Amino acid sequence: MGLTEVRATVARRLTTARPSVRWHVGRLVTAGVYRPAFGALGTDSVIVSPRILRGVEAINIRNRVQIYSGAWLQCERGGSLTIGDDVYVGHDAHLHSIDPITIGSGCVLADGVFIATTDHERGDRHKVRGTGSISIGDRVFIGQRCIVLGGVTIGDGATIAAGSVVTNDVAPGTVVAGAPARVISAPRA
Repeated sequence: MGLTEVRATVARRLTTARPSVRWHVGRLVTAGVYRPAFGALGTDSVIVSPRILRGVEAINIRNRVQIYSGAWLQCERGGSLTIGDDVYVGHDAHLHSIDPITIGSGCVLADGVFIATTDHERGDRHKVRGTGSISIGDRVFIGQRCIVLGGVTIGDGATIAAGSVVTNDVAPGTVVAGAPARVISAPRA
């Protein structure tokens, strides 16, 4: 077997490795490479095979946060991203900040979630601008392929149904769905 074939075999094995293998590799890379680069990266937090990491000095991640493959975490100049304890960030999540994004503790962000405080200028589409900060409370569930736009506050314990587009504030404990997201059920008084 030639060197090219050996490289291809090793690459295939790493690419198709069981999730537990990718997880352990992610733990090592998180501890050795990401932890010193980030603004803060708490204990037992793991980032597995991210797609993009930019502006990491403005990203502060607390303890026991799990960020899965394909994640895009980016802070533009002046932006910040803060993630609380015990947060799950699913595959292919995209978090992009010009204005601050704050995510509370105990949250679940399902696969493909898009949360951004950015938009492209109307005159020059190559320029981006802020759209207002995003604040997500504790124990919030954001379903698969949801979009959360700038200037929004999502209260503690809220549930955002899969595929929703959140353009307005969501009260604590409320369930919303749709595009734009509308209240499906509110907490009992």
